[in-house]
Amino acid sequence: MQALPSRLAVDVLAHASVLAVCRAARHPSVDAAKVDADRIAAAYRSDRHLTIDGLAPDVWSPMSGFWRTADGWVRTHGNYPHHARALRRALDLSADAGAGSLASVLADLPVEDAVARVTDAGGLAVAVRPEEPDTDRSLRRTPLVDSVITGRGTRRRPPTRPGLDGIRVLDLTRVIAGPVCTRTLALLGADVLRVDPPGLAEPTWQHLDTGHGKRSTILDARSALFDELLGAADVLVLGYRPSAVARLGLSREELADRHPGLIVAELSAWGHDHPDRRGFDSLVQAESGIAMVESPDGDRPGALPAQALDHSAGYLLAAAVCDAIHRRAEDGTTLAVRTSLRRVAAELLGMPRIAEPDPAPTVDPAAHTQRFLVEGQELVTVRSAIPGLEFAAPRAWGQDTAAW
Repeated sequence: MQALPSRLAVDVLAHASVLAVCRAARHPSVDAAKVDADRIAAAYRSDRHLTIDGLAPDVWSPMSGFWRTADGWVRTHGNYPHHARALRRALDLSADAGAGSLASVLADLPVEDAVARVTDAGGLAVAVRPEEPDTDRSLRRTPLVDSVITGRGTRRRPPTRPGLDGIRVLDLTRVIAGPVCTRTLALLGADVLRVDPPGLAEPTWQHLDTGHGKRSTILDARSALFDELLGAADVLVLGYRPSAVARLGLSREELADRHPGLIVAELSAWGHDHPDRRGFDSLVQAESGIAMVESPDGDRPGALPAQALDHSAGYLLAAAVCDAIHRRAEDGTTLAVRTSLRRVAAELLGMPRIAEPDPAPTVDPAAHTQRFLVEGQELVTVRSAIPGLEFAAPRAWGQDTAAW
């Protein structure tokens, strides 16, 4: 019975990703033998279990979805307001146009024209494509999580106790993959400070879904204060596209010179071969061929039972960070590690698959959720997929002091 029903081996990928953290953590409370498939499935579908004051948030914008075009399908992403505005602007839609208007315009456009118009306007849209086995095989020849040595002999403090207690992590990530990584590091004991830029608010539900155990502040990453924080950090986790990271002066090469001993972890949608491309899990599923593998009828695109590329990338990167922390403590070697949603997609597409997914299992969600009180709001979220540890409460987004 599949806990995450899919033609592709989502269950296997999810289990392996969580298990990688359990083994890398070296935490006495974590028992890898107790990893539970139903708990992992709940964690991977965390947005479906989230409630705030008893209400489930609306997690998808009407401007996000699959749309039939004149010669195929496209997938759009408009969950952030500035992306939705760009989408409407690209297609000459009014500021209050909804899904019906979007569908009508896209139905008359060829796929390539639609994607080009949206992309040129700063919006997010990709063509829904069949899988490309040669491309995926080429990607699988590269490490699932790439690791390079950026320094030797510069030791920083090891964890003060088993786990990651005493380790400071600066978190420059958004949406799911990066926040899952840093939430996991916080779960293991790290002091995680999430930093978001001024003027780009995070949806409340999205932060509460993955903000457990972290502090959160608003700060310009080009400021002197940010560099001061960076100088005292052990790990920097980056979740923005590579070109944006470089413009901030946060490339692994620059950081190795300015902050010896700093472990840098990087997540992107499409990988460093595509430094300017924005992306999200749903878009990578669509363009990589996953959406058509999961098609219900061979015509309409489908989707994985969870945003599994995001979650798996987050856990895998967290495991790589744990390994890097322990290696630095042992012999002074500093590592930079990175992966991408597209690389994880290639891994999934290369795993054994089945003709039809199992029926969706019936699982009592109460066993896999916990309750918190955050700023007077009653919050229900999933519990940790790492056995033996429980999440601390999320904090309000952007309300903490920019300090260790």
